[in-house]
This record gives sequence, C-alpha cells and structure tokens, in this order.
Amino acid sequence: MVGSPFKEGIVGERLSPGEYALNFSDLHPPLDHHEALVEADRCYFCYDAPCMQACPTSIDIPLFIRQIATGNPVGSAKTIFDQNILGGMCARVCPTETLCEEACVREAAEGKPVQIGRLQRYSTDIAMAQNRQFYERVAPTGKRIAVIGAGPAGLAAAHRLARYGHDVTVFEARPKAGGLNEYGIAAYKTTDDFAQAEVDYVTAIGGITLEYGRALGRDVHLADLTATYDAVFLGMGLAGVNALRAEGEDAAGVENAVDFIAELRQAEDLAALPIGRRVVVIGGGMTAIDAAVQSKLLGAEEVTICYRRGKEHMNASEYEQELATSKGVTIRHWLQPKRVVAQFGKVAGIELEYTAMQDGRLARTGETFVISCDQIFKAIGQTFVPVAQNGSAPAIALEGGRIQADAEGRTSMPKVWAGGDCILGGDDLTVSAVAQGRDAAESIHRALASNGRA
Repeated sequence: MVGSPFKEGIVGERLSPGEYALNFSDLHPPLDHHEALVEADRCYFCYDAPCMQACPTSIDIPLFIRQIATGNPVGSAKTIFDQNILGGMCARVCPTETLCEEACVREAAEGKPVQIGRLQRYSTDIAMAQNRQFYERVAPTGKRIAVIGAGPAGLAAAHRLARYGHDVTVFEARPKAGGLNEYGIAAYKTTDDFAQAEVDYVTAIGGITLEYGRALGRDVHLADLTATYDAVFLGMGLAGVNALRAEGEDAAGVENAVDFIAELRQAEDLAALPIGRRVVVIGGGMTAIDAAVQSKLLGAEEVTICYRRGKEHMNASEYEQELATSKGVTIRHWLQPKRVVAQFGKVAGIELEYTAMQDGRLARTGETFVISCDQIFKAIGQTFVPVAQNGSAPAIALEGGRIQADAEGRTSMPKVWAGGDCILGGDDLTVSAVAQGRDAAESIHRALASNGRA
C-alpha cells in the first residue's frame, strides 16, 4: 500500500501467525451431515415459498431443502445450479438476512429463520467436491460470443451460453477470473481460494476460453467485437471510485477501500500488509463493513466507520453492522467528511461535520470535530467508467451513469447485451449479477436461434 502508517520493522509485529489464521478463518463454518438434516427439518416447505420469491435467481428453495432432508444433497445441488451456477459462492456471501431468510415464515413466527444460506452451501460443497457436473454442451452451433469481464455476471452468462453449444471467449482485465468474488469480498467470507475453485467448476463444461489482461477499450474494442462475434455481453462491473470531496484527500494514507480489500485477498502474508493503528472508514455499505472489520482483524487498534446518515439508512444489513461492532469496530452516524488533516503530507486525522435531516433533505449543521487517525478508507460507492469506442460506431446509451439495458439485458447497440453492476439497476450483489448474466444469455440464445444472428 502507498503511504504505510507503520514505522519500519513494526508491520509484522501486530499479531501472531495463529491469530491471523483464527481472525481470517471461515465466518460461518459449514454444516455437518447431522446439522444439515436438523436444519432442513425446520423448513415448512411453504406452497407459496416467500423465500423463493425473495431470491434474485428464483432458486426453488423448498425443493432443494426437501432433497437435503431426504438424503439427496447432490440432487439438491442440481436444483440450486439450475438457477444459479455460482450457488456455492452465493451461499457464502449473499445477504440472506435481507433476502430469502428475511422472508422465511419461521423468521416472522419466531425470529429464527431456516438457515437457507448454510444449507445451500452444504449441498453445493458436496457436489463440487465430487466434481459432479450436471450439464453437458449440446452440439456446437458455430456461434461465437464475446463476454467482457469474468465476474459473476460474465461467468453466469458464459456457462449458460456454453450449455447451448455456443463458443464463448471471456476477456478479463485482471490476472484472475472471479471479479467481485475474487477481489471484492472479505477474506473471511470465502476461504481456501474458493473463488478460483468455483471458476474451475463453472468452466469445466467446456466451450469457454478465458483471456486475462485484456481490458475493453485498451486491448479489445467494442466495434471490433461486434464485427467479429455473433453477440457481445458486457459484464465488466464498476471501475471508478467516488471521491470524498474533502479538502486534503490526496494525503498519503487516504486509500480506496476496494483496492485495500483486493490487495488483502491476494496477499500471501497478512502480517506484511500495512494497516494503521487508528483507521477511519467513510461509508455505510458492505464495502465499508468489510474494510473496517478486516482492518481490525489485521491488528488495527481503533477502527471507526463514519456514515453521513442514520443507522436505518445504511446499505449494510443490520447483521453486518452487528458483525462489525462485535469485532470492535465503532460505527458513528450523521457525520460527513470535511477535511483530511495531514502532517508532512501524511494523514493525521479527519475533520467531520455533523449532518441532520432538514425539510426531508440531508444538510450540514456547521458543527465539526476531528478524529485522530493514520489511515482513511473511502467506501462511498463505485462508478461506471465509460469505455472510449474506436471507429465510427455509435456510443452505447447510458442512464444514471451506467449502461442502459432492458429486462433481457439488451443495450442500445445491436448485438450487445449487458448485466451486473455496470448496468442501471445493478446493486453490488453477486446473486443479482448472476441472475442478470443468466437471463441475458437466454436472450442471446433466443436471438441466435431464431434468425441465426443477434
């Protein structure tokens, strides 16, 4: 990291190797066989399945839980993968507390929902450990599709298209596939290099070629892709990070939370990662929580999340907020950054201004104070960076700063679909990106099957 707040020789002395291993162990250990059967037996198998309605990928949750209860975890995994080929990762990282489990009848009745996410992990882990592949490619169609981005949306689209016999080339800007799952999720939520194991499982169907270090607008261009391929799917996510818009934010020690999380996920030695003694995270979403918790787990003495609105307005779920506080993170509300306090070009503190709701709008109050810190993480949202296009092709239509796409993922450009965080309506959830990639792939296949071209 740039601008390490630690003095030379102190970086590796924060925690023992055993403490690092414990801190970054599996947040939710997998259920064993007996635990899975007991938990599955709690399901009412509701005929209207409110849990299923709450799942962005519409997995038949009562069915897969019943299959577990009857001793058929592999069949259960197939039920999951039919709708969500990245069901293993989603079982680990989905905010089930605000999706399927929040809708669970047992949650409403007794405040303790069926642990749907852990049951989903139980089944998918078994199937993946056995490398049980449930889908075979049909006869090759001769159609070629380019997918930009090997994240959840791109992988889901590539797998579904490969099932239909199309040849898919995935262009990924980074050295590894997985996107958000590989670079953007807290390490304690996805241990044992699971993201790469899932990439291997997904691509094992065949017909999918991954090309790394190939960025749209730099190494490949949309005009060339549409001329060469039968269809193009854009799933490159968000590359930009919002600015604090605070005086002095260019000081050493002010960093993007997404970059910090990515570096941590790729680190071979956690003790070698520099982290401040007093860390402030600005933001109220999942990225802010992940950055704050992992700062604490790395050995930071004080970690504070500052959010400009109230607790009820935070994008991070109540469960995630409680997780942060249980790890020693302080969450403070109604605060907005005003100025980064620097000494000799390095962060020494941050001046914050109290905010309040006035006439239905967030307003500054003029009252300020300073929190002493030596590292600040910005976690105030990412932005879509439009890609410059070569040739005379018209620019792809944007709306709200992201790609405009219809319900099937079609964009304003012929032969081009999009899904995931890069489109309007993307919500920074793996499960939503998977659903959009899958549905766009179905739309592409229908277009190619109906008239031979998109």
